[in-house]
Amino acid sequence: MKHFKQLTITALMLLSFVIVVQSQNPRGSTTGPTTAKGYDHPNQYLGKQATLIADNMEPVMMHPAQNTEALKKLKEMEKKFGKRPNILIFLLDDVGWMDPGFNGGGEAVGNPTPNLDRAAHNGIILTSAYSTPSCTPTRATIMTGQTPLHHGLLRPPMYGEPGGLDGVTTMPKILQELGYTTQGVGKWHIGENEASQPQNVGFDDYYGFLSVSDMYTEWRDIYFNPEIALSPTRFQVMEKFPFNHNNVHCTKERGAEKVYLIDLETIKYLDQDWADYSEKFIRNMEDSEKPWFLYHATRACHFDNYPNDEYAGKSPARTVFSDGMVEIDDIFGRLVKVLEETGQLENTIIFFTSDNGPEAEVPPHGHTPFRGSKGSSWEGGTRVPTFVYWKDVISSKKSDGLFDLADLFNTCISLAGMKNEDLSKRVGADRYVDGVDQTSFLLADEGQSNRYSRIYTLNQYLSAVRIDEFKVHITLELQDAIFQRGFTGGFSGAIITNTGGGVGTNLYTNPQEDVSEGIRHIPIGVMLEAEIDRYYEVLKKFPPQSKIGFKSN
Repeated sequence: MKHFKQLTITALMLLSFVIVVQSQNPRGSTTGPTTAKGYDHPNQYLGKQATLIADNMEPVMMHPAQNTEALKKLKEMEKKFGKRPNILIFLLDDVGWMDPGFNGGGEAVGNPTPNLDRAAHNGIILTSAYSTPSCTPTRATIMTGQTPLHHGLLRPPMYGEPGGLDGVTTMPKILQELGYTTQGVGKWHIGENEASQPQNVGFDDYYGFLSVSDMYTEWRDIYFNPEIALSPTRFQVMEKFPFNHNNVHCTKERGAEKVYLIDLETIKYLDQDWADYSEKFIRNMEDSEKPWFLYHATRACHFDNYPNDEYAGKSPARTVFSDGMVEIDDIFGRLVKVLEETGQLENTIIFFTSDNGPEAEVPPHGHTPFRGSKGSSWEGGTRVPTFVYWKDVISSKKSDGLFDLADLFNTCISLAGMKNEDLSKRVGADRYVDGVDQTSFLLADEGQSNRYSRIYTLNQYLSAVRIDEFKVHITLELQDAIFQRGFTGGFSGAIITNTGGGVGTNLYTNPQEDVSEGIRHIPIGVMLEAEIDRYYEVLKKFPPQSKIGFKSN
């Protein structure tokens, strides 16, 4: 904290110097400053004030008019259908910002995504939506509305390692209390221990696997790990290793029941099997008086990719990654079609996103126009392809307003009928909610983001902050570090825990973050440092957790 106070004081002194110099010699004039009035753009809040709703919740930007518009739409839909909206979260794995067509990829990078593109262009495309740098932290963030520093799942659990959702109030748990049927399908990876399993944190039913796809395959594959796959003794050790090796069916009554073993053959068919399960759930809910929540988390496109035989070579790129993208696009289109066939599409809001940026350590890689990849807090590791679709409710638009996947927690609960003030009480005064309610941003025709800033984390560190187009790093992951030649993935680089004066970037003019421009934006730096100081005060009051941490913690 002392470091940041010193930075702020230094920045203020430099700012005074800059103001003096400019007043003596204004650029382009010898008589005074420019007379141009300029323009304040929507979704740009630097210099404005966010409002504190509760001590244990992130401050928000207030937009009374769009709140009124969104509330009116919700009331009209509830009157029409007699219940709150159904909620579908469709979460991909390791898919980069520019992999889908709606962000410039798709056909251009060899994996057309017509179904995703159609829904995206008929909803709101969020060009500045953010995950955490890796899988488990993001999934826990969605479930809890907290950054990894607060929920404590700082990295993915390995081979049966316990999770950290024990006793935590989760999104599905609150949705259950609000009258929703809660269904989970696909990848879990938030802990295999019984207390952290989905049936014990709010899901009525869950069908999928509890870990991550490479944990079932990497030690079996002679290409990736011949040292184990071709050693009978080592292979036998992994076969008996104490983690759940199976696709499972989880219910409160029966726990996590084994369905079938996941190996190099069955893993090819997981996404189709999971799609069948989600389709069955949607059809079963056709005449239900209760609204439902479906969390569908795909296996694709996490390395090692093993495409379904029917999709092998189906993408123009003919890579296992792109084949997986084509398969997932088909599955998404299939679920939307089922919603339409059963008359539920009009009352279902669909959130589409990815758990982090593309994997860069195991080719073929996903696509991002930004620096970095999965495992880093550079934009390439955390800015993810995201859209929200609700037929005839959300107007067709694109927005660069800030959106954090933690916001899904607040937003989904708000859509289900709980006010923000009540959510603050429900989670408890000792728990901080990092998400903000973005309902009005999404539903209002000209909606603006309710998020003032975006906090980045990296492992156990507060890494960076973004406000508007400006971002400053105080802790970062250095790719191409001295420890390894060539381009490395996010998990292989060195972590720099003290950047001195901070690494500042204008993300509009330098989205690659390859030059620190802080010295040219000292006034901006002062405001960003103030926001970092604010969040450090939050961390004093609500201390960081480390349930799945690092040896350096």
